Amino acid sequence: MKLKCLACEALARVVYLSAARSPHVVDVELFRLGWHEDPDDLRARLQRAIDATAESQDYDAIVMAYGLCGRSTAGLMARDVPLIIPRAHDCITLFLGGRDRYQTEFTQHPGTYWYVRDYVERKTGGTALSLGAEMGGDAEDLYDEYVEKYGEDNAQYLMEVMGAWREHYDRAAYIDMGVGDSSDVEEETRAEANRRGWNFEKLAGDLVLIRRLIWGDWDDEDFLTLEPGERIEMANDARVMHCLVAPLD
Repeated sequence: MKLKCLACEALARVVYLSAARSPHVVDVELFRLGWHEDPDDLRARLQRAIDATAESQDYDAIVMAYGLCGRSTAGLMARDVPLIIPRAHDCITLFLGGRDRYQTEFTQHPGTYWYVRDYVERKTGGTALSLGAEMGGDAEDLYDEYVEKYGEDNAQYLMEVMGAWREHYDRAAYIDMGVGDSSDVEEETRAEANRRGWNFEKLAGDLVLIRRLIWGDWDDEDFLTLEPGERIEMANDARVMHCLVAPLD
């Protein structure tokens, strides 16, 4: 197969490594990591790239090294070729290798700032990746969504809980993806933890999701495959996202 990979800069090294080892021909296009702070803008940029790739008619599929990422990918539409994306809330899931490990970390250590080599090297502002980045975006829209689903009292409670853990970080976690020497980033993480009075922890990353994405090993458990005309829609369950069959255009 010939694949086009649309990827966030935060995953640059692991994506290029997996592409180099893939049995398929893989062309990689990187997107600036800061763009996820404006989900609507990133979504528009990604859709334009999807449309341009479809028009070229040179690819068998488009693979995305993204998760929902603050709902930046919700609403993206497959055009003339299938579109494949991991069932992930954000890039932390991709670095950790899956949703189960992500959920364990989130449950045991909700107040965690995450550090990875490419993110720190390419940062334009702060150095941290926040677990739970899918809660970013427009807070008012999220609140309205919760009111519709759970009622106003429950919506207020959920927003308060999400805000509470964000205010009480106590761990700096460095994810070592095993790609090159990243001792300088590890030391930067340690220094940040000491400065803030946080615990430091080094975790081994796992390339399995990125490797499977780029090698074409797509099952329905870990990946969402959209056929032409289908859109990504956020799912309110462990599967993270699903297809909206009817086009919204």
